[in-house]
Amino acid sequence: MSNTSSVQRRGNGGLMASLWGSVWGSVRSRRASDGGPPVILPVALGGDANYSRSNGTTPASLLGLDQALIWVTVSLLAFGLVMVYSASIAMPDNPKFANYAHTHFLLRHMVQLTIASIAALVAFQVPLATWERVAPWLFVFSLATLIAVLIPHVGKVVNGARRWLAVAGLGFQPSELAKFAVLLYAADYMVRKMEVKERFFRAVLPMGAAVAVVGLLLLAEPDMGAFMVIAVIAMGILFLGGVNARMFFLIALVLVVAFSLMIALSDWRRERIFAYLDPWSEKHALGKGYQLSHSLIAIGRGEIFGVGLGGSIEKLHWLPEAHTDFLLAVIGEEFGLVGVLTVIGLFLWLTRRIMHIGRQAIALDRVFAGLTAQGVGIWIGFQAFINMGVNLGALPTKGLTLPLMSYGGSAILMNLVSLAVVLRIDLESKQLMRGVRP
Repeated sequence: MSNTSSVQRRGNGGLMASLWGSVWGSVRSRRASDGGPPVILPVALGGDANYSRSNGTTPASLLGLDQALIWVTVSLLAFGLVMVYSASIAMPDNPKFANYAHTHFLLRHMVQLTIASIAALVAFQVPLATWERVAPWLFVFSLATLIAVLIPHVGKVVNGARRWLAVAGLGFQPSELAKFAVLLYAADYMVRKMEVKERFFRAVLPMGAAVAVVGLLLLAEPDMGAFMVIAVIAMGILFLGGVNARMFFLIALVLVVAFSLMIALSDWRRERIFAYLDPWSEKHALGKGYQLSHSLIAIGRGEIFGVGLGGSIEKLHWLPEAHTDFLLAVIGEEFGLVGVLTVIGLFLWLTRRIMHIGRQAIALDRVFAGLTAQGVGIWIGFQAFINMGVNLGALPTKGLTLPLMSYGGSAILMNLVSLAVVLRIDLESKQLMRGVRP
């Protein structure tokens, strides 16, 4: 954090002079023009140490897209598609879904993946300067959609929650758009408030008010899980943007108190906490602890190597929402500990790589781009952590899907768009290192 902040303070000129004077593949220390201590860039800016300008060649890693990031994303999407089919194939046997074909959710998920992929390709074509320019307007638009979903006969009610809008015959969840919009708005806000980030009322309070408005709209749906993710995204960007540590911990304390009060003042949220603490009791096993207890049974049945693809018993109407919130439990039952660790490993690598791309952009004085990428990393990493914790019984039940894998068109759409923006950030950083203006 200290290296990133020092690079930001020293400005474009000194940093770029250092970049063009360095050899690819090495990280050089330099001394600021004001006589300050030497600074080490937080990323390695090159690939092949033997690269020479004279031969006109450039390492492949500097020329194109991040192939590893793309393939890890594709792997998660493909594995998710297979598991959504496996988890939902028996649902038509339930009278509630009697009119559905066995491939109903598979085909819809494939359509959603196609739409999301097209949207991601379009998003990749948009320069970061454009995203920065439209960030405030996108935030306002997301607020409008959150308000629209609360209007009777406009918002769609499912399981007692008003969270969806009907768009072209498909349900769209405005809270997913809000995550992306808040992410961009927070990154743009920190760039604009860089000079006053040490002052609470001028730097932090307006951003806190914006997140509070989003939170009130989400709680009205209700969707506390999405509010929690958005709050963590905003806090993470404020911290990475260089907000004073005392202010950061003050904000964290306020959020902890706020979420504690939300739980304490809500009977059904309190019941979820009590069910989490004792899911096997007679009172909770058939109530609020039902999903958690059957998730744990599924994972326990999988043992080390699982019962095999398609062999899950818990998905046969025992485990509710097996194809959405509790997809990891089905993975644990059919592929065992090996399958669960594989998914965890892929998400860890994905999050780490996205954060690295963000750090690299900040090292090039592209602060908005860097904070945006790191915000995406926080979003995907934190939501995956919460979903996995719920499935494994480490956290109370919370309605959050597993990014890139669970059934849900809105989530898949915004996940792929955000990753496309990260790939664009990485490409523009590589172009800048080659002396090409993005």
